[in-house]
Amino acid sequence: MLPSLIAREISEGLKQYLITGFETPTPFFRGAFTALAEQPGGLFKGPYLSLGYPFQPSGTGRDFFAGFETEHPPFVHQEQAWRRLSADREARSALIATGTGSGKTECFLYPLLDYCLREHEAGRPQGIKAIVIYPMNALANDQARRFAAAIHANANLRGRLRAGLFVGTGDKTPNKSMTADNIISCRDALREAPPDILLTNYKMLDYMLIRPRDRALWRFNQPATLRYLVVDELHTFDGAQGTDLACLLRRLRARLQTPVEHIIAVGTSATLGAESEKGPLAHYASQIFQTPFDEQSIIGESRQSREQFLGSEAIEYMFDPPDDLAERLDPGRYSDPSSYLIAQYALFFPDQQNPEQQEPGPKPEPDNPDWRVALGRQLKQHILFNNLLRRLDPQPRALPELAQELATVMPRRVRHLADQVLDSLCALISCARDPAKPQLPLLSLRTQLWVRELRRMVSSTVAEQNGPPALLFADDLRQDRSAVHLPLVQCNACHMTAWAGFKPAAQTCINSDLRAIYSAFFSRNPDFVLLLPLLPDEPAPAVKGIIRWLCGGCGYLQGEGEQCQGC
Repeated sequence: MLPSLIAREISEGLKQYLITGFETPTPFFRGAFTALAEQPGGLFKGPYLSLGYPFQPSGTGRDFFAGFETEHPPFVHQEQAWRRLSADREARSALIATGTGSGKTECFLYPLLDYCLREHEAGRPQGIKAIVIYPMNALANDQARRFAAAIHANANLRGRLRAGLFVGTGDKTPNKSMTADNIISCRDALREAPPDILLTNYKMLDYMLIRPRDRALWRFNQPATLRYLVVDELHTFDGAQGTDLACLLRRLRARLQTPVEHIIAVGTSATLGAESEKGPLAHYASQIFQTPFDEQSIIGESRQSREQFLGSEAIEYMFDPPDDLAERLDPGRYSDPSSYLIAQYALFFPDQQNPEQQEPGPKPEPDNPDWRVALGRQLKQHILFNNLLRRLDPQPRALPELAQELATVMPRRVRHLADQVLDSLCALISCARDPAKPQLPLLSLRTQLWVRELRRMVSSTVAEQNGPPALLFADDLRQDRSAVHLPLVQCNACHMTAWAGFKPAAQTCINSDLRAIYSAFFSRNPDFVLLLPLLPDEPAPAVKGIIRWLCGGCGYLQGEGEQCQGC
């Protein structure tokens, strides 16, 4: 996936859809929808680009836990979570508030496995020792595979620990035993031999507490058996759903007679935007789990700085655009993303395409892991990449704004192509891998495109001098506006466009209140009116109606004359 190109394709596609689907032949409004689509900041905000630096490594190896090795050495925030959550260490509740791709699952997965293994070694293998609650079945299914892989990869866990998936959707061929790719999903098998770790959603957990046939799941649980309660994506449980979850967790503890202080509660959440958000999040978690949380309970991410990321790499590559740059930057001329990436690589690193170079690198192939790692190393040595990092540190920036700034360090003859050059550079960044950890991306590249909902759209009733009246969002209008603004209606067949209004028979002015207009329309009120504007030399359309003069300042309707009798 090339996020920068996808964002551009989405915005261009929506513009074309708006223009072709709604542009009107009505002379007064002709061109209004095109102007709205092309207006900077009107329909779209962004795309915004953010580059997340790699997470700080902790310096601890894979042997943090005594009974098994982890798949990778931990990041700083993962080690902090392990120390806080591990039952043989601090054994305290925690909130994991880190970004996408930060390994949130591993923050609680390994402490759960460690505790379950210790219980087995202590002669207490029976009973559900940890419950993980997910807001969606898709998340539960995805993380079930990660639990299965982690257990299967360790000889000390494989064949001893069991994890079960109990969600609303039943498989046609449920798994009755642990495999390398799946945990147990057969409900009868789970009832017959309850798992050490249960993955479920809050609705199914509710059923498991009240359905007679599910009582067998809890038959081995003593008050001290259940140790961990994990809620993934805790921030999604808001409003009534959060209340339901809080009550459910209290019922669960009461059903198992588990003391409140015995439970180690874990919640995962999105990255916090500011330090001031820690207090409300901790208070919210305390209400959900009935367990004390403070700001020290929140474990955030720790990323490398720009200086740490770039290290001692020297600038080895400059940007020397060829004469046919515009053609080579056009993604439309390439048959697939791989061809586009290879061509953009040749633009930024033309020397690497020279077969006579003394130390040729890996052949440019996006599917080749060695080339993606080499690309990551070369990008760190490119002047344009370094300039981009300086301008993005630390906040996200709009791509058009970034392109204007990067244009100042490009040759004058190609500055007008700065936005396409930036798209090209972002495509290479999204493909590159971290030379230090090839399984990870070089940077976490994210583009955000905000599209405004086309609701409560209105248009001024005052004619413009050089074009159609602007389409505006009613929410953006000032209360002291000098002109009347009315919503637009359009024929689905021919796209003829008119104003919609509300005019009771006893009144001489059009009511521009949107609520009154919408209510009249949907209730088929006879006082709902359509106003089709006519240009001075335009013939009257072949529709039933009467011609009136409308004052754009006050909405007064009169038979004729240019002087408003209402004003």
